[in-house]
Amino acid sequence: MTSHRPFLPLLPALLALSTLYTGHALAARPFVTDDARLTTGGSCQLESWTRLYRNSQEFWALPACNPGGNFEVTAGGGRARNDGEAATSDYVLQGKTLFRPLTTNDWGWGLAVGKVMHPGVNPGPNLLGNTYFYLPASFSFNDDKLIVHTNLGMLHDKASDRNSATWGIGGEFQLTPRLLGIAESFGDSRHNPYWQVGARYAIVPDRVQIDATIGQQYNGPTASRWLSFGLRLTPDKLF
Repeated sequence: MTSHRPFLPLLPALLALSTLYTGHALAARPFVTDDARLTTGGSCQLESWTRLYRNSQEFWALPACNPGGNFEVTAGGGRARNDGEAATSDYVLQGKTLFRPLTTNDWGWGLAVGKVMHPGVNPGPNLLGNTYFYLPASFSFNDDKLIVHTNLGMLHDKASDRNSATWGIGGEFQLTPRLLGIAESFGDSRHNPYWQVGARYAIVPDRVQIDATIGQQYNGPTASRWLSFGLRLTPDKLF
């Protein structure tokens, strides 16, 4: 499996920043690394974002619902276009449950299993294969001033009939009551890993958030660098 070392230079900075800020954070967009939390029971959410590369663009919309309280279903997709080429689309279906929910100054973990139809949208930076699973684990420190998320999993690529181990590690910290900073590293066992840093701002706390990140593949070409902008809508109970 690919080493986690590319993230280690980021961790001391996150730990230092965590001693300066207060407040409660919820992991979501713009992370690729998932967290040990679910959409509010009896409700749904929408995460959407665009990722811009030098020679291509992609757009994602992933609605998720949690009707029973401990099983979240995500069904959505992405669309990408390389300059001078026809657009391609992916469709994602995923289920996620928790074995131990994350609470303040504690930890939690769960399981997510998913399938991607017609994969073609930059699978590396999205950690996607035709079928995949991962174990999300989250750790809260210093009254949620710092929350660290880790993922370990596996994906299968149908075209090559190959399996790859996947991993991710990320930290979130609060800069102001409405502004969160994030940093993460993630990848699989067959390619150089990726990094991204950014921020999320709550326009309406716990309801409407926007985010922006910059990221790139370690030792990758300039063309692997991206800018990402996202929107997350998290209404209260709907049913």
